[in-house]
Amino acid sequence: MKKFVSIILVLLLTVSVFTACSDKSAEKVNVLDTEEGGIVKMSELKQNKTNKKAGFQLEEPEIGEEIAVVETTSGTFKIRFFPEEAPMAVYNFKKLALEGYYDGLTFHRIMDNFMIQGGDPTGTGIGGDSIWNEDFPDEFNENLVNITGSLSMANKGPNTNSSQFFINYCKTAPDWEYYEMFYDAYKEDPEFINEYYGGCVDLDKLSDEVKAMYNEHGGNLHLDGAFNTAGSGHTVFGQVFEGLDVVEKISKVETDENNKPLGKVIIKSITIVKYE
Repeated sequence: MKKFVSIILVLLLTVSVFTACSDKSAEKVNVLDTEEGGIVKMSELKQNKTNKKAGFQLEEPEIGEEIAVVETTSGTFKIRFFPEEAPMAVYNFKKLALEGYYDGLTFHRIMDNFMIQGGDPTGTGIGGDSIWNEDFPDEFNENLVNITGSLSMANKGPNTNSSQFFINYCKTAPDWEYYEMFYDAYKEDPEFINEYYGGCVDLDKLSDEVKAMYNEHGGNLHLDGAFNTAGSGHTVFGQVFEGLDVVEKISKVETDENNKPLGKVIIKSITIVKYE
């Protein structure tokens, strides 16, 4: 058991350093349709409960839906958003992109078979501001998960979202035996696991559909806040639907011991357009 706990600690230490008016419903956060100048308040961006099932994040965008075209020095990829499920994260990203906030920034942290992270104007992993100049809350959803290609908010703890984001790229299916061992340890001593390790995956909350998605697409199950016993995790608010090979290419660049690329991978521009 001591050996197992040591392995868990190493893993968690590795993945936790992401340091990173009138009531408007979530579907009204389409920035291209709003008046220029004003910024929608956080309090006006409410999550909408829908009947969508796990797997909808892999669907193609609808005609007229706002998407992001991300042009990098390694190629271009496209992202669809989920404004009903994560309205604050979506609005924040779109608005920052329209203001050119991300243009010229780098993917400052890259881990092969894990993720690529960007959105920090300092390039250090500890900088960045939201469109509101303050952190905003997490928006977890049990049917939006950190599978390969998903766009998520980086943070430095619960409810500390700002400008940094990452794209999951892990083609390895979950080691279910590993998660079961950790969950068994939680059931024996939940306070210890939650406080010392920041929680674990509550396997009883996972639907068969979510398990199937991870088995087929891979990803980082331990980052899903909706299933974390301590309520910590990372908000999923978008999905790469075109150009995933570019994300894979970026994820494999050579890095130093701190996961910083030896050669810069630059975000040339992020353009918000309507899908045609």
